[in-house]
Amino acid sequence: MALEDKLDPEKSVDKSAKKRILSGMRPTGRMHLGNYYGALYNWLRLQEEYLCHYFVADWHALTTEYETPQEIGGYIQEMVIDWLAVGLDPEKSTIFVQSAIPEHAELYLIFGMLTPVPWLERNPTYKDQLQELAHKDLATYGFLGYPVLQAADILMYKADGVPVGVDQVPHVEMTREIARRFNHLYRPLFPEPEALLTEIPKLTGTDGRKMSKSYGNCIYLSDSPQVIQQKVRQMVTDVGRPFRKDPGEPDRCLAFPFHRLNLPLEKLQEIITSCRAAALGCVDCKKLLAEALLQNLAPIQERRRYYEAHPQEVQEVLHQGNRKAREAAKNTMAEVREAIRFNLEVQLP
Repeated sequence: MALEDKLDPEKSVDKSAKKRILSGMRPTGRMHLGNYYGALYNWLRLQEEYLCHYFVADWHALTTEYETPQEIGGYIQEMVIDWLAVGLDPEKSTIFVQSAIPEHAELYLIFGMLTPVPWLERNPTYKDQLQELAHKDLATYGFLGYPVLQAADILMYKADGVPVGVDQVPHVEMTREIARRFNHLYRPLFPEPEALLTEIPKLTGTDGRKMSKSYGNCIYLSDSPQVIQQKVRQMVTDVGRPFRKDPGEPDRCLAFPFHRLNLPLEKLQEIITSCRAAALGCVDCKKLLAEALLQNLAPIQERRRYYEAHPQEVQEVLHQGNRKAREAAKNTMAEVREAIRFNLEVQLP
């Protein structure tokens, strides 16, 4: 079978049997455990059930990193290596780069013409990020309007669902509103996608704050075993247990959510009982966590080393994914132009 056919997930499936989903990530840094458990772990499951489109959201990265665009390109290859390492399969999922599909920008422009400004200003995520990123100048049109670009990303592939965290639900709802408005103004063309909530809540970093590269509190998928062990040792545990002899409470422990994700139920119950009886100290508990985490990450890191040594395979995945996405995007935009009576006499290349 030709590589082009192998990397085309829609050649071997019944399109009517599977619904479509779309999701993406901004290439602003290395993938950490928060990205893995909060998104990628869910993506793996979804690619078995849906026709999946997963994209590198490099234009979205410009909304906050427009002053240093050169750094964005440097993270694209690394991020896709992480995606492949955790198990995303280009035979099942279309993996592509947003900026390689210029139709996204065209649909973004058209949607921008019909999206009321108050819809954007009332977006709770917009207000939260303005406060969280107060050190950046985000008084830009691009930052205010990025939910419209998200809508273009999603509706371009007529996605039925979007896997998101709770904080992104307002963006999916805005996408639904934009789809309804377009369909009402012109003709029914776009579905109204559903938010597919991730089953795993956001993980805190090693210091108890949100896991973020800007805080320096991340455990990265690319960290060496030695670095992972060191970071786990530094993790904040039960702040209400100042001494080893004091009974602990796992529900207070900021490291315990990692245990839940990496240990079997029997071992979890053993740790809970021992912690509450003061029979297990935090130092020993974190040793158990480091061992389990390293064991679970070992296959991912092995695959990561393979793709690092074979970058041409990563580029081929993106080449074929971009081709597939571009083909679908051209078809959608032909329908959009017909709907708004903007048929171009000269066909675009």
